[in-house]
Amino acid sequence: MKNLFTFVLLTAAAVLFTACGAPATNTPANANAGNTGSNVNANANAKPVAAAPTKESLLALENKAFEAWKAKDGKFFEGFLADNFMMYGRTCRIGKAEAVKMIMEDKCDVKSFAITDGQVTPAGADVAVYTFKATADAICEGKKQPDVWAATIYIRSGDTWKAVYHNESPIAPPPPPAAKAEKKETPIEAADDLTKALLATEQKAWDAWKQKDAKLLEGVLSKDFVAIETEGRADKAATIKSWTDHNCDIKSYGLSQGKSVSINPTTALLTFRGDAEGTCGDFKLRPLWGTTLFVKEGEAWHSVFYMSNLGG
Repeated sequence: MKNLFTFVLLTAAAVLFTACGAPATNTPANANAGNTGSNVNANANAKPVAAAPTKESLLALENKAFEAWKAKDGKFFEGFLADNFMMYGRTCRIGKAEAVKMIMEDKCDVKSFAITDGQVTPAGADVAVYTFKATADAICEGKKQPDVWAATIYIRSGDTWKAVYHNESPIAPPPPPAAKAEKKETPIEAADDLTKALLATEQKAWDAWKQKDAKLLEGVLSKDFVAIETEGRADKAATIKSWTDHNCDIKSYGLSQGKSVSINPTTALLTFRGDAEGTCGDFKLRPLWGTTLFVKEGEAWHSVFYMSNLGG
């Protein structure tokens, strides 16, 4: 977690999403999704169900999404994004309506793009995280867009897969820390039981980071855990080493503005703000917007995916 406070702002495709609207609500993402039983032909009247995701099938969806971004095709994203889709703009969460509007009105000139190094991380039968590298020959508002590590969370919705979350992190050295003073530690805020439970689990990960406690972090992360950091994609073992074997001096931290989205009974998405006081080497810790996807294993929630952006 040593890089939590040195992530740069969204760029490339994500530069489109700079407006801020109402935050995502606590509603199931695919309440009408079909049953995922192995024999969908057992009942002639059963609705069609999307096949399990593969690297190839999700790559095909990402390519369609990038083509639609290139063409400023808002209609495509109306169908591609789940109703409770969310991501972070430069300062806050935005939803589906804001995202579609930004795509249709964006100022990017996209000549070409390429998606490589795709990986699928399952998060239950109806949810999958697709992480990948993306390069684009694109100019957005006069600036050439950098290569990025990106992540899209997909949910099964009937006979298709829809995006409920997307984020990108430029492949570049972190910027120098801001000169302004950081906020003091803030308490955990929770508007509902699910958000409270997820924030409590998230706090354990932050405690492990602060205390350099690998055993505590081991118990928080799912076996399939994956994170996008400034260096790229990291699995569970690499993440535990990175987040607990560091040169950070963390005086205090706080999690606030938590918001959860229940995708299904065993999968939920948490977004929140993190503030910390201290340093990591020569860098002063900075606020961030964090996103964690959780899966319920038995009675406990475990993190299966994490990504963050600098806050303001």
